[in-house]
Amino acid sequence: MAVCEISGKGKMYGHNVSFSQRKTRKVFKPNVQKKTIVVDGHKIKVNVATSTLRTLKKKGLIKK
Repeated sequence: MAVCEISGKGKMYGHNVSFSQRKTRKVFKPNVQKKTIVVDGHKIKVNVATSTLRTLKKKGLIKK
């Protein structure tokens, strides 16, 4: 299942709404990527949402 290991983001449920306002069930999944992050000199492979990666880069916690 697509879950971010840092922020805990997972799938959400909602509706597809057509022009005629018919509502059908829809699953919204986060954009999860497998990334290698260096923590205390050790490389760790982590499933991370791209929005979480952007936040970590903005805060300066990871380089690139």
